[in-house]
Amino acid sequence: MSESLDQAVTAYHDHLRVERGLASATIRAYDSDLRAFGRWLGERAWASGPEPALAYLASLVRPPSPARPATHRRKAAALRAFYRFCFTEELVQVDIASRLELPRPGRPLPATLDQAEVVALLEAIRPIDSVTIRDRALLELLYSSGLRVSEALGLDRDDLSISTASARVIGKGDLERVVPVGDVALKALRRYLDDAAGRAAHPQDRRQAQRGGPLFMSVRGQRLGRMEAWRAVRRAALRAGLGRQVTPHTLRHSFATHLLEGGADLRVVQELLGHASITTTQLYTHLTGERIRQVYARAHPRA
Repeated sequence: MSESLDQAVTAYHDHLRVERGLASATIRAYDSDLRAFGRWLGERAWASGPEPALAYLASLVRPPSPARPATHRRKAAALRAFYRFCFTEELVQVDIASRLELPRPGRPLPATLDQAEVVALLEAIRPIDSVTIRDRALLELLYSSGLRVSEALGLDRDDLSISTASARVIGKGDLERVVPVGDVALKALRRYLDDAAGRAAHPQDRRQAQRGGPLFMSVRGQRLGRMEAWRAVRRAALRAGLGRQVTPHTLRHSFATHLLEGGADLRVVQELLGHASITTTQLYTHLTGERIRQVYARAHPRA
């Protein structure tokens, strides 16, 4: 690191500590990123224009060890803030900061299971007692209707209509929607509702008794909690030999992906998922496109 850059970084740290009152850990993080830039730069000029900073940021994303998008964005933000300070304090004569654009945060594609993996996950729960009967019904419903786990656990018995194969769901923003429930999930739900042990004769308070009481109950007769639902999915994933992290939300992602792969209209999937914006649902079109490319690469003789 050149002496002039070292002095500028020291002045910047004083500014962060004294004038902005940032925590020591935050200042150390800035220092680490700026020192890394200085080591890469060596004795090269740093104040004449944006080219050195742009070249450094470009080097971070090159093989063989590209930085993660979040790391790249953090380092870019640190450099831009530093150069903005330097221009304000007239340590540089060029507004280099205005030329340093932050990388757009990448939105990671949601993890999904293919159809065979979903079957393996669901069938890993053998409904032999009240708990496994309940867990199988819950997971079947999550995949059948694409519900958020909070929506499924918030269902009361009266929200489920066996006769119309549908469920009334209260989603984000207290928006109500009615979603279809598939035949396989209905069969699992009927067994759960008919199972005396699963529906246990626990005393319910007046609040729980409204609308028939909670649909999914713990062994203590209370509404099933999120952690219990998470554990049910995790146990099934381990039994099915699925090595990746599988959560209740994985079933929601898989539901949307499989519908689009089957030709469902994007607007229909938006309604089923309860997305306020079509932009959120469009994320799944990228996911299905990637899977189509993978299938093409494996199957086409000239791919």
